[in-house]
Amino acid sequence: MTEALSHLKVLDVTHQIAGPYCTKLLADLGAEVIKIEKPGEGDVTRRLGPFPNDLPHPEKSGLFLYLNTNKKSITLNLKTVQGKQIFKDLVKDTDVLVENFEPRVMSDLGLNYEILEQINPKLVMTSISNFGQTGPYRDYKATELNLAALGGPMYLTGNLEREPLKEPGSVFQFAAGADGCTATLAATLYQARSGIGQHIDLSIMETVVACMAHHPISWGRSRITTKRRGPYGLASAWPNPIAHSGIYPCKDGHVLVAVHNQEGLTMLAPLTGHEEITDESRFRCLGFGKIIGADELSKILLDSLKDRNKEELFHSAQELRLFWTSVKTIEDVFKWDQYKERKFWVDIDHPIAGKLTYARTPFLLKGSPARFGRAPLLGEHNEEIYREHLGFTKEEMVQLTSNNII
Repeated sequence: MTEALSHLKVLDVTHQIAGPYCTKLLADLGAEVIKIEKPGEGDVTRRLGPFPNDLPHPEKSGLFLYLNTNKKSITLNLKTVQGKQIFKDLVKDTDVLVENFEPRVMSDLGLNYEILEQINPKLVMTSISNFGQTGPYRDYKATELNLAALGGPMYLTGNLEREPLKEPGSVFQFAAGADGCTATLAATLYQARSGIGQHIDLSIMETVVACMAHHPISWGRSRITTKRRGPYGLASAWPNPIAHSGIYPCKDGHVLVAVHNQEGLTMLAPLTGHEEITDESRFRCLGFGKIIGADELSKILLDSLKDRNKEELFHSAQELRLFWTSVKTIEDVFKWDQYKERKFWVDIDHPIAGKLTYARTPFLLKGSPARFGRAPLLGEHNEEIYREHLGFTKEEMVQLTSNNII
C-alpha cells in the first residue's frame, strides 16, 4: 500500500520541536525527508534527552528519536561556500523546504526564499519562527515559557490568588508544528495545480493565540477578561464553555468534574449520595459560568469523592452521561485499553537506542497508512544522498569530510 505523501521530497533544516514535528508528520505519511544536521553535533535535541538512566548520548535522546521518525540524516555545514552550493543543488530537486531558524539566519546565509525560488520556482518553503518573519518583535528570542506568557494562556492557568503558571510540556511547539504541516500540505496542493511554489510564514506566537479559542473573542466582543479558575473551578468567571469544571482528589488520584447545565448538576445527587443537590433553591446552574451554591457544592464533592476510586467514578459518571474523567498518570495512559484497542502504541527498533515504544500519528488513514520507521543516526545517509543522488565520488566525500563541509 502506497503512503499518502510518497511523492513528496522534503529538505528539513529544523531543530528543537516545532520544525521537526512538522517534518515528522510529513515523513510518517510517506514523504522522503532529508534532515540536514551540523557536522559532528547534529540537531540540538540530540543533547536534550530524556536519556536512558540519565546518561547523555546523541543517538538515545527520547525527544530526538520521537521527532525524527522515518527521516534520513545528512551532515552539511551551511556556513561554508561549498556547503551552501551543495544545499542549492539539493533544492533543485526538492518539493518542500522546512526551516525554523531565527528570521535573519536564512538571509544571512544567502539561502532566503527569494534566492531559492530562482533555483526552483515550484519550491514550497515553510519558515517557522517565534514571532514570524515580520513585525517589531521578529528577532526577539523566546521559549515555550515566554510564548505562554506573551500569548495569554499563562494568565488563565493556576489559582487566581497566586501567580500565573505555565502548562506542562511544549504544547504550543507541537501545535505550531502541526499548523506548519497543514500549511505545507495546502501549499503543495496549489503547487501541484499551478507548478508554482510559495513561502509560508508561520508564527508560533500566532498559533498560541489561535489556541486560546473563545477568550480573545470574548474580549473583543464584550471586554471581558477571563480569570484563572484553579483546581476547583465551580465558581469561575464568565465566559466558560463548560458551565463549571474542576479537579477533585479521590482515593487513588484525581477526577475531573464537569457540569454543563442544570440536568448535569442534578445528576450529581445519585453520584454523590447527596439528594439535597436536587433542591434548586440551594443549587442552580445559571449558565454563563455561574452556579448558585457553588461553594457548598465544592465541599460536598470534596467530601463524597475522597474515598472512591477514580476509574469507578469515571465510569459511573459516564453512565449518567456526565462529562467526567479520571486524571491519568503516564503509566495509566500507557496501559489504557482505549489506546491498546486502536493500536496507538508501536514498537520501533533502533540500532543504538534499542526497541522503544512510540505514539503513532494521532490519526488513521485506512487507505494509505503511516509508516513506523526509526529516527536516523547522525549523518547516516551521507553516502546515499551525496554519492547516489548528487554524484560525489568517494575521494570527494573524503575531502568534504576533512574540510568540515559534511
